[in-house]
Amino acid sequence: MLVVEDDRSIATVLRRGLTFEGYRVELADTGTQALEIARGAMPDIVILDIMIPGVDGLEVCRRIRAAGEDVPILMLTARDEVVDRVAGLDAGADDYMVKPFAFEELLARVRALLRRRARQDEERERAPTDVLRFEDLTLDPSTRYAWRGERRIELTTREFDLLLLFLRHPNQVLPRDTIMERVWGYDFPGESNVLEVYISNLRRRLEADGEPRLLQTVRGAGYVLRRE
Repeated sequence: MLVVEDDRSIATVLRRGLTFEGYRVELADTGTQALEIARGAMPDIVILDIMIPGVDGLEVCRRIRAAGEDVPILMLTARDEVVDRVAGLDAGADDYMVKPFAFEELLARVRALLRRRARQDEERERAPTDVLRFEDLTLDPSTRYAWRGERRIELTTREFDLLLLFLRHPNQVLPRDTIMERVWGYDFPGESNVLEVYISNLRRRLEADGEPRLLQTVRGAGYVLRRE
């Protein structure tokens, strides 16, 4: 586990507590150092502050995702505005937690992220690698590439997981809780608007050239992949 935090008191508390829980913890206090550690050996999970010297946490997150890594990233920061949360999720974070925080809640979120990662790894090993299609939307699980017609769509790791779930269940209304369970984890404790943010981002990518909407909201029921 990599903890990226420039406040020594917080870093010490996190290392002591996480080590006591059985995690092997490596600390970094700058974005540059964090990226160097990640390039050497990608950790199982990253706890990442935004306001760190040099390369900030958002850019660290973007560079990890740009390298194709799907390591779980939990942002831990004092920035608590909605725009900050959205920026963190857009950068590729899996969860966002605001300081001051309860260590027990942080542990619960870490466990949930690690369980989700383990379950998705198992599902990828078992899942068929056939290309999935719906209308003019195509997704290749083996390469993790998506297309809308001839237009290739760049997806973050979580957006890919969401789209894969919908393409495996076309025309089926998926309740919010089911989506959260399958993509984020059984007891995902994150903010209530996390799914809505990702659905909005995914729609923007799928409709970037004015294509008809395929990802529909069913009020009071959930979401469905279908042509209206």
